[in-house]
Amino acid sequence: MSVQKDIAELLKAEIIAQETAEKILNYYKKKGSTSPNRLFIVFGIFGAILVGLGIILILAHNWDELSRGTKVFFAFLPLLAGQVLSGFTLLKRQSSTAWRESSSAFLFFAVGASIALVSQIYNIPGNAGSFMLTWMLLCIPLVYLMKSSITSLLYIAGITYYAVNVGYWSHPTEGSNLFWLLLFAVLPHYYNLYKKKPDSNFLNFHHWLVPLSVIISLGTVTERTGELMFISYLSLFGLFYLIGDLYFFKQQKLITNGYKILGTLGTISLLLALSFNWFWDDLISKDLAFYGLFAAPEFYVSSIISIAAGIMLFLQHKGKALSAFNPFSYVFILFIIIFFAGLFSPIAVVLINILVFSIGILIINDGVKQDNLGLLNAGLLVIVALVACRFFDSNISFVIRGLLFVSVGIGFFAANYLILKKRKRNE
Repeated sequence: MSVQKDIAELLKAEIIAQETAEKILNYYKKKGSTSPNRLFIVFGIFGAILVGLGIILILAHNWDELSRGTKVFFAFLPLLAGQVLSGFTLLKRQSSTAWRESSSAFLFFAVGASIALVSQIYNIPGNAGSFMLTWMLLCIPLVYLMKSSITSLLYIAGITYYAVNVGYWSHPTEGSNLFWLLLFAVLPHYYNLYKKKPDSNFLNFHHWLVPLSVIISLGTVTERTGELMFISYLSLFGLFYLIGDLYFFKQQKLITNGYKILGTLGTISLLLALSFNWFWDDLISKDLAFYGLFAAPEFYVSSIISIAAGIMLFLQHKGKALSAFNPFSYVFILFIIIFFAGLFSPIAVVLINILVFSIGILIINDGVKQDNLGLLNAGLLVIVALVACRFFDSNISFVIRGLLFVSVGIGFFAANYLILKKRKRNE
């Protein structure tokens, strides 16, 4: 144990007393006995999933040779086994994270397998959307009964697939509004995980999967005025960025901050896509009527998300000095102004390009201030992406395109050289 070795060195150097050393050792022993073995949890979950899938494959191989009664028996057998295993966990192993997560994962897949098998045996009509909805509704109690985070993650993935199936693939015959109620159903577990286990890996996975699910499913509300969804998405990315800028996330590693990463990448990617003329030419030609906008669901979705992002922005900057403001937080507001300007004038495409270029400069400036090469190069990459987009504009000559790439390349070398030189001088 490295702690014992370090303590022995500290005792030998007479830095700490024997009493202090014993207290430190007792603390780490107590911590080790109460903290769950993460590797054991992972293997337990994967083991439960593989056992469940193996049983299904064995049954599938001999399925046609079985009678209907035998088929029904085997259809319910995984479900019964999962319930017995979960019941044993609740009665005897409730404090064990590995038992709770693995038994919940097994039961989660057993429910889906039983539904599918019974539907096949009795030729019950339905589609993938109705199947996923039934499956997820039956499994949401598992999240709270077993206090299972792996079931929560699987549930979020399942309802996202449901939203995609009914909102994109079956549109407009089916609606996906039920997805939002299904998502809200799992948020109390997410919040409870945040309050009680802020350092949990399961919480970090939720920080990625929840915003990803919302991003993927938001487009399903589109009906008549799809252009307004660009406001919805820019405001959503702005809201995610602001959430990721909260104090809690500042204490965590950046890789665990799915909100900030997705908010930043989403904002820049969408603005780059809108830096071409095609969208703004189409927007002007459609001549959207204002009275028609107020009847569109996209208008209300855009308004709700934009207001939520505005409130979050106000709360974060309330009482702070002007120098503490992060300009990136205001991008979604600037885009809303540019969007409505684009309804009447082609100048919007110029403003978007200026906005993307300004974002790149701001990121570079932050990288220089923080002496962060990663941030510096991220800002340079934004400018490179903008230049690459302009490379495909037919109204710009090849000479100008080449000069732009050469200039950015020189900027890469110069900026990195100056930062490294500054570091060496400070050393």
